This record gives sequence, structure tokens and C-alpha cells, in this order.
Amino acid sequence: MTTPDVQRSRSAGSDILRTAIRRNTGAMVWGTVLMGLYQAGETAFPIALGLIVDHTMRERSPAALALSIAALAVIITTVSLSWRFGMRILQKANTTEAHHWRVRVAACGLQPVARDVDLKSGEVLTIATEDADQTSDIVEVVPMLISSSVAVLVAAVALSLADLRLGLLVMVGSALILSTLGVMSKRIGSSTQEQQARVARAGAKVADLITGLRPLHGFGGNHAAFRSYRKVSTEAKQQAITVARVNGVYTGTALALNASLAASVTLTAGWLAFDGQISIGELVMAVGLAQFIMEPLRLFSDMPKYVMMARASAERMALVLSAPPVAAPGTARPAPGGNLEIDCVRYESLQGLKFQVPAGEFTAIAVYQPRAAAELASILAVNVPPAAYGGVVRLDGQDLADLSVEAVRELMLVNPYDGEIFAGTLRTNIDPSGTSRTVAEAVEASMLTDVVALHREGLDYEVRDRGSNLSGGQRQRLSLARALAADSDVLVLRDPTTAVDAVTEQLVARRIAELRRGRTTVVITSSPALLDAADRVLVLDEGVVTAEGTHRQLLADDPAYCLAVTR
Repeated sequence: MTTPDVQRSRSAGSDILRTAIRRNTGAMVWGTVLMGLYQAGETAFPIALGLIVDHTMRERSPAALALSIAALAVIITTVSLSWRFGMRILQKANTTEAHHWRVRVAACGLQPVARDVDLKSGEVLTIATEDADQTSDIVEVVPMLISSSVAVLVAAVALSLADLRLGLLVMVGSALILSTLGVMSKRIGSSTQEQQARVARAGAKVADLITGLRPLHGFGGNHAAFRSYRKVSTEAKQQAITVARVNGVYTGTALALNASLAASVTLTAGWLAFDGQISIGELVMAVGLAQFIMEPLRLFSDMPKYVMMARASAERMALVLSAPPVAAPGTARPAPGGNLEIDCVRYESLQGLKFQVPAGEFTAIAVYQPRAAAELASILAVNVPPAAYGGVVRLDGQDLADLSVEAVRELMLVNPYDGEIFAGTLRTNIDPSGTSRTVAEAVEASMLTDVVALHREGLDYEVRDRGSNLSGGQRQRLSLARALAADSDVLVLRDPTTAVDAVTEQLVARRIAELRRGRTTVVITSSPALLDAADRVLVLDEGVVTAEGTHRQLLADDPAYCLAVTR
């Protein structure tokens, strides 16, 4: 039974294919014309040979022979040039269309608003590459299908002029071949879709394992993780073998049917010539067409398979492109200032959380339960849609739900606990856009200076994927430097110094306070150094603020706080 989600995916997949065709109509028309000329020229060659044989046998004139050779030269030139320029137009359109869909899928995968799609990042990567390419193949497939049809039609008409039975044989045979292969192509489409899904799941699994490789080694879980990946990869391999088997059967059947049709045309033409019903020239034409028609018939019979593969890939892209957003963000833009207000927010472990951070203040939040820290950071990062929690978050007096996500993130930066490090250099990791004017100050404040000084290249030192050539503390300080270099009006940091030593932590805390003076800064932390550097400390326990004051006041007056943060 087809579920509504599957039906929606198929409908959206068809819309994607129609969009691709509509956007490339001009290129496809010119490509079809040129490829039609190519196929017509290919088919005209044996027709010309047959006419030359008949004419030469009747006339026996050198001038007629020279004219015939010139005609063949024109046909060969037409075939060569039409193929060259036709394929150039189609492949350029195909490549451009694939680029368009890759960008679209990548943009949706990076969309700040969460989307209701049950796909992991590895699967989105496969959709943005392989599926985008296969979907765009429709730009080439349709013109090739039409041009192959032209070749078959020209051959059928030419053979019909020689003898109606030959023309009918080609037309009926081609229809039977296409019908048979059309049924078989549906199996290829469903098998390919399943294979793509399993390969994507295997890719997502290995990406997750590489991300967590160090912790896995730490508790000896790498062997179990490898067995888990091997199981997923084996399933993908088995499905790939199934697809290869189906493709093999399809290709073998197509070749057998095409060869049977060509043989039937040849044998029928031979019998007609032997019986005197067609001339020797027409026999040459028929035998030549039976050979030349193999290529357009092969293309003609391959097209249903590629159409089904393009459709399967389009339906997978539709999972990302057509999925409804969890929440519709607002369109307003907040006024610059930096005032942050949390008003009676209820979400998971947060139970009516309420506090305010005035513009320009450095506030630290000591959270006793790590889960509450993660939930507060997710809400401020707009990873949780406003409709999913109770209460209101206001930025400079405006409800977060009324603001566009892009505008919120321009004004307020929430640096994640496990900030990603990218392959590149220290500089490109700190300042990805290349527009920051505070890179040097951010490096100094995050105490990344020792990493820069350690390498001759300085900030141009090459960083490997996920920062694998950096220590845990260096990666954390690099992530902190990136957050500070953004120089946003409101900066929210979550546990930015958990992987550094106590001495470095003291220096980082003091320098963050100096660099961010006059800018709103919120640090969710249990670090005594950061708590002491803050203008004010809020204590978050059991989902609500239970105390506030300076770090030293709370140490003196609150035994629970003293016990929680003293190391």
C-alpha cells in the first residue's frame, strides 16, 4: 500500500523533473535538433549507399559516382558536427542543472530552521551529489530519446518505400522492445532507489563513527562500532549486487531484442531480394539499416532505464526540498542593542525560566544539570522552533518568533559546545568569510597564540578535516576564537574552556571579559574562572533561576553553589 508520504514524494519528484525540463527547454530543443540530425545522418548513410548501388549499376557514370561520394561526404560531415555541437549543448545544460540542484539541496541541508526529514547528514550528502547528478540526466535523456525515435522512424519510412513489410517490421518490433523494457525499467528504478538509500545510510554511519572515533577508542567501543558499520555496508553491497543483476538482465534483454529485430530485418530483406521483390540497392540499404539501427535502438531501449533512475533520484531529492519546515520563521529584523530576555520559558527540563541580560553586561549562568544547559543553548540558537516551547525569548524587546532566523544570527551568535573544525587553515577556521577585523584580538583572547607561534606558517597553518591534527584543547580554543572574531552584539558561549588547563582558563576568562567589554555576553559554564570574570552570575537549578549575584557573593552566601563550582 502506498503511504501519503510516498505519494507526496513521487509527486514532488515529478515536479522536480518538470522544473528541470522547463528550465532547459531551449538547450533541449537545440540538442534534440542536432542529435536528430546526427541520428538521421547515421540512418541516411546506408540509404545513400543503397541508392548509389542502384544508380551506379544503371548509369555506370564516373560523374554520378563522384556526386555520390560527395553526398556521402556531406552526410559524414553532418553526422560529425551535429554530434559534436549537440552533445556540447546537452552536457553543458546537464552539468549546469546538476550544479543548481546540488546548491538547492545543500542550502536546505544547511537551513537554520529544522526540517521534518528523517535523513542524516551523510544521506543528505549523497542526495546533494549522486541524486542531483542523476536527476539532471533527464536533460540529456529526453533529447536522446527523441533523436533515437527519429532514427527509427527514418529507417522505418525508408524500408517501407522499399517494401511495406520491412517498415512494419521495424515499427512493430520497436514498439514491442520499448514496451518490454519499459516494464523492466520500473524494477530498476525501485532497486536503484533502495540502493541509494542504503549507500547513504552507510555513508552517514561512517561519518558518525569518524566524528566519535576518539571517544570510541577511549572506552574500547571501536570494534563494536566497526561491526555495526560492516553490517550496514554489507546491506548496501547486497543491494548493489541486486541492482547490478537487474541491470545485467535489462541490458542483456535489450541487446537480444535489438539483435533479433536487426536479424529479422536482414533476413526478411534477403528473402525479398532473392524473390525479386526488392532491388540489390534496396537489399544493401536494408542490410545497412539493420546494422546502423542497432545504435539508435540501443539508445532507445536504454532511455526508460535512465528515466526511472532520474525519477527515483528526484523523489529522494524531494524528501529534502519539499519537506515542510517545522516552523515558519518571522521576517522582522531586531534593532541593534543587545538586550536579551527569557520570559517564563518552559521546555523539557526548563520550568518557567525567567531572567534578563541588559545590553553590554557579561553574565554567566551556572547550570547544575547539563541537560538544561543544552536545552537553553538550543533555544537561543533557534534550533528549537518557538512553537515548541512555552514562554517568550525577546531580543531587544522583540519576540524571537517574529524575527527572521538570519537576522537573529547576525545579531546573536550561540557558539556550540562541540563547534566543528573544518579542513583549511587556522585563519579560514577563525574567519570563514574573510571579513573580520578582530582576528588578532580573538586569537589573543582565546589563548590560541601558542598554536600560531608553534608553526612557521602561523595563521596559515593547515588544519586537517575535523581538526584531527589539533589537540582537544586546541580545537576548543580555535572554536572560541571563531566566535570572538565574529564580534556579534550578543555572544552566547557554552562551556568554552572545558578542555584547557586551569592557568589557561584564567587567562581566557579575563581576556574574554576585556575583549567583550560593552557587548552583551552570556556564558553557560561551571568554570570558576569564567564565573569570577562575569559581572553577574545566575544559578540555574531544576529549570529555574534560584539565585543571582557575583561569583564571590554566591561563594560566601550559597553553600550549594560553593559545592557545585569549587574545584
